[in-house]
Amino acid sequence: MQGTVRTYDAGTRSGSVLLDDGTELPFDAEAFAAGGLRLLRFGQRVNLAVDGDTGRITVITLSTFPLPPR
Repeated sequence: MQGTVRTYDAGTRSGSVLLDDGTELPFDAEAFAAGGLRLLRFGQRVNLAVDGDTGRITVITLSTFPLPPR
């Protein structure tokens, strides 16, 4: 799944993304760390892995990077 960074707080390493259908999903520091990133900027396209049961983002990484295997 892909989305666009809406917010990102470097201090907490958390933020939110907008999906292509306009849905906003938050992500936490754990999802950020799982993607191996150091920084995000507003408007960047990202790849997301979402837990099907909870709807929680489990991994966020740049759209040019592959998602890590589960």
